[in-house]
Amino acid sequence: HRVSQQTLSIMSIQMLFSHHIKRTLSVPTTSYTSFIGLQSRNFASKKHKAVLRQTKGFRGRAKNCYTIAIRRLQKSWQYAYRDRKNKKREMRKLWIQRLNAGVRQYGVSYSRFVPMVQKANIRLNRKVLANMAANEPFSFKAVFDVAKNYSAEKKTEIEK
Repeated sequence: HRVSQQTLSIMSIQMLFSHHIKRTLSVPTTSYTSFIGLQSRNFASKKHKAVLRQTKGFRGRAKNCYTIAIRRLQKSWQYAYRDRKNKKREMRKLWIQRLNAGVRQYGVSYSRFVPMVQKANIRLNRKVLANMAANEPFSFKAVFDVAKNYSAEKKTEIEK
């Protein structure tokens, strides 16, 4: 059977065209990364990204390189733990300084004022007292007078 040259070319064009249609319709649904083998690094990549996200703003390679970043991050957690304690200490010091400055206006030192407040059964902590001394001087004066009068009454009772 002899097929004409024109018939052969038409058949080959149809075959090529049908093959092209099949190729475009059967596009794989999986991504290219699954063929490379990056699918198994999913958890590790998430972990690394999380660490590098937390080290944003660090100096040098501590913000880019995972192995260095994890060490710096752990050290930053240690600093944060330590400084949470120091912050409480520093705030207490500040309240005491403010209270001392407020009480010295009335001729009494902080070390004498605190026992007077405790004996008068005034249940205000240093933070509140310091805030009153700084922002509400008349209220603080009233608290001071109550504590002073109570301690004066106790002294007269002891002397009798």
